Amino acid sequence: MNFWRYIKNDCVTASAGLAGDEIIANRAGAGTSQPTLRLYTFKPCALVGRFQNIENELNLDYCAENKIPVNRRPTGGGAIIMGENQLGVSLAIPGKSDETYANARERMAQFSQGIISGMATLGIDVEFRRKNDLEVKGKKIAGLGLHKTNTGGLLFHASLLVDLDVPYMLNVLQTPFEKISDKEIATVAERTTTVQREVESPMAMDEIRHIILNGYKNVFNSNILLDDYSHEEKVEIYQLEKDKYIDSDWIFQSTEVPDSTGRSVIKSDSGLLDIRIVLAGKMIKSAYIGGDFFTSEHAIADLEHSLRWHSIRDKSLKETLSQVYERWSGDLENLPIELLHKAIKSAIQKAEIIARKTSLDPYGCFVSPGGAHA
Repeated sequence: MNFWRYIKNDCVTASAGLAGDEIIANRAGAGTSQPTLRLYTFKPCALVGRFQNIENELNLDYCAENKIPVNRRPTGGGAIIMGENQLGVSLAIPGKSDETYANARERMAQFSQGIISGMATLGIDVEFRRKNDLEVKGKKIAGLGLHKTNTGGLLFHASLLVDLDVPYMLNVLQTPFEKISDKEIATVAERTTTVQREVESPMAMDEIRHIILNGYKNVFNSNILLDDYSHEEKVEIYQLEKDKYIDSDWIFQSTEVPDSTGRSVIKSDSGLLDIRIVLAGKMIKSAYIGGDFFTSEHAIADLEHSLRWHSIRDKSLKETLSQVYERWSGDLENLPIELLHKAIKSAIQKAEIIARKTSLDPYGCFVSPGGAHA
């Protein structure tokens, strides 16, 4: 049986919460701290992934006006909001001697099994999907991230949506919408879900936390005992918070590659098709598919997810669209694949024109940002 430590925190600041996770993962890798599961909530904040440009991901004016702290995780993944209604899950354990990021998706699938097991006891069927999402019937309920420390420790991050204020989230995150209308809010709300929505009755955060804890105990055959940071750990966390997580060089480091957005609107016998594509270099960072055609929300969500961080190469796009259409052949009958392909290509071309105007040398999104901290 494995012996792990469990740390419970509520309303931690972004800087202290992130510093705590990194220190414990560092020490777990070095063998000076035991494997630790941390289930915690943040004070309201917005966090970007390790390799993201914060200006591209967050509405910094809105955050400043509403005094919402922003920060950068050591783990990869996308921008998220955190607060009292999102449960942070952090697992810090020693990695294997030959651990590389080549198997990051496999490790995230493994470490998320505690969440999946816990949710199953509530009758919620959660699946690991795409690159780093947990979904319920095609709707996102949690995002995942992974980081390997210099000591060989592994830090797994998850943000579980216990509840979600969609208008607030859309105001904090940068989106390609010209304005956040009721339609945009409804669209995003239909493509995400929460624990509260799935169980259809109010649940206290501590109750959900206990369910997730038991999920990890069962899946990993671990004896996980409630504990707290040691004095030595607290000293190291305070120092790292001061040196890194409240340092603007860390938070605002940039690849200096701006995102670009292209939009294509096509009218056809099948209805109006409204496509918005966000490019990061030569990759599709995100795709939004709207219009007045009739089809399944799940099929559209699958299309949008399948296009995330996808190459703009036409052959690859055609292959991906064909695979999704094969999965949803009946549901997508009213949205011809040729029409969708044409609209996506047009939106990409418009985004590329914008990119050429804003950058003399655009390049792909898989680059290491500049800044003082590695």
